[in-house]
Amino acid sequence: MKKVYLTLAIIGAILPYLFFFDFIQVNGFDIPLFITSLFPNGAAGGFSADLLFTSFTFWLFMFVQNKTNHHPSPWLFIILNLTIGLSCAFPAYLYAIEAAKNKAE
Repeated sequence: MKKVYLTLAIIGAILPYLFFFDFIQVNGFDIPLFITSLFPNGAAGGFSADLLFTSFTFWLFMFVQNKTNHHPSPWLFIILNLTIGLSCAFPAYLYAIEAAKNKAE
């Protein structure tokens, strides 16, 4: 599964930026516009709220796992989540867990 998680993390890093680059080409680095564009209507707002809530839940999970199971430090994955997205951060975290398991064996 380690290779699968790594592949998913790479794909998860590329996919959001395909859309981000399109936004930047049209609007430049307009952060306030980017944030308001997350909630233009109920459908997009629902997806955005779901993603934000899931990201927060993932962060909480990582901190709890780090204390109880000696999993990787959550900080790198929080940075990945904030700069790329959950689509990269989550499989990267799973990859790191698998890599640590393989190292311990």
